[in-house]
Amino acid sequence: MNDLNFRAPKGTRDIFWPDSARHQQLVDVFAEVVGEAGYEQVITPMFENVEVFQRLGDATDVVRKEMYDFQDKSGRHLALRPEQTASVVRAFAEHRPSTPWKAWYTGPNFRYERAQKGRFRQFSQVGVEALGTEDPHLDVEVMALAWHFYERLGLRQVKLELNSLGNKTDRVHFIEALKQHFGKYSNDLSEESKKTLEANPLRVLDSKREQDADLIASAPNMADSLSEDAKKHFLQVQEGLVVLDIPFIVNSKLVRGLDYYVRTAFEFVAESFDAAQNAVGGGGRYDGLVEDLGGPPTPGVGFAIGADRTLLACDAEGVFQESETLVEIFVVDTTGGLSALSLTNELRLAGFRVDRAWENRSMKAQMKAADKSGALVAIIVGEEELVTDTVTLRDLRQSTGQTEIKRETIIETLRKRLR
Repeated sequence: MNDLNFRAPKGTRDIFWPDSARHQQLVDVFAEVVGEAGYEQVITPMFENVEVFQRLGDATDVVRKEMYDFQDKSGRHLALRPEQTASVVRAFAEHRPSTPWKAWYTGPNFRYERAQKGRFRQFSQVGVEALGTEDPHLDVEVMALAWHFYERLGLRQVKLELNSLGNKTDRVHFIEALKQHFGKYSNDLSEESKKTLEANPLRVLDSKREQDADLIASAPNMADSLSEDAKKHFLQVQEGLVVLDIPFIVNSKLVRGLDYYVRTAFEFVAESFDAAQNAVGGGGRYDGLVEDLGGPPTPGVGFAIGADRTLLACDAEGVFQESETLVEIFVVDTTGGLSALSLTNELRLAGFRVDRAWENRSMKAQMKAADKSGALVAIIVGEEELVTDTVTLRDLRQSTGQTEIKRETIIETLRKRLR
């Protein structure tokens, strides 16, 4: 049988400790930051009816090329979620919570795309969605949450870029201007951008190919197509960021890859690593998406942050301290194993991280396992300790010898030593 059948599929990977701990730490910090602003966690299905994601836009790569869609055994056409905004908005449209509704999420998404560093076919995101008001200061709030999340992680080389995509009418005018501009020089575009121009002219602006750079630089700016209402909204967003002392750059060429965005669009870019795709998060307004998914007219704004790319930025800046040891205490029992069973349970209930050996191995083998575990302290129970109702504490990381203590004082002693 082919061994390849028993390996993780291309574009996926297994995450072991301590990397798994870093992923969890990222989620914990995010939950803390957004929880302070009153955002509640929502957990949506990992697959939906395919029509939910088709609302992202038929011209987007996510819908045209990257969705994992399939028919189930009843013939229903379903898709693994390629992103979570559509799922959260579908949940809002279905259950109609009171507004403003502020929610956050975490979990895996799935896209069939070329696997590369920091980009996988199964990838994790954290994000927020806020629905129920057009207030530009809500745009500011969600950007501030992402900014403070990066700060709390310890990142200092992240910049915020933003743009306005205007309302739907503004967008139509801008797309027409882009068609005329790029169509005039289409022979000079890269082959990939020629195809993009036919499907979604906005996405040509997102090309990082050198061949397209000059034409993109000379392309029309969205600002020239904005209505007065969209200009006012965008100005109020910028004023709010200034008040909060959050630095930003207006990038007139910034577009988002999904068709539902209107007005505010933004991206967080990591300057700490050199990559053509160095965005670590982004989002914007999607004021028509709730209606598209069967709900009442409801404005919304949100963002998603990629866990893998954010962790790459953390590595580049060296912001994560070395992971704590997985185990603090290792119990060594040469009296049959019941003492180890009792001690590990007692110490875990007291809040310590504890492991032990199995199968009545020798003292030498158990001490070797204790050292390999990374534990700070070994607790040894031999025949003598069993008779005297004592245990022996041995420091595994410093040459401080070992100490015999009464069994009844073990928790107090360990708290003083390890806490």
